[in-house]
Amino acid sequence: MAKGGAAPNERPGRPPDPRGGGLKAERGKGAAQASLALDRLIHERLRLGILSALAVNEALSFNDLKRLMKATDGNLSVHARKLEDAQYVMCTKSFDGRLPKTEYRITATGRRALERYLDHMEALIRSTREK
Repeated sequence: MAKGGAAPNERPGRPPDPRGGGLKAERGKGAAQASLALDRLIHERLRLGILSALAVNEALSFNDLKRLMKATDGNLSVHARKLEDAQYVMCTKSFDGRLPKTEYRITATGRRALERYLDHMEALIRSTREK
């Protein structure tokens, strides 16, 4: 923990950095590798699943995501909220008659973050296979 009890990547009075702590480059490694910081927000299984599902669908309802991810209401809502707070997804609430309807879409920021994450994972896989 950093001073004041905050986690190392948290800044007092500001929302947490959605990219998390990331992987740090080792001494002697190139700048290209240093720029490959692992997005800890996306790295969690359920959040990666939500972003991936939204990347290939224009929009998905809460119930669609719940079914696809095989998640509970509470678990899905907590993880979706973290993605929403980071502006990776957009949540729209409406009513279909008297029934509430919650719909999620990936944002441009979320799509870029997912692309960076996938590029990083592909680079890790290539690096591992080359050794």
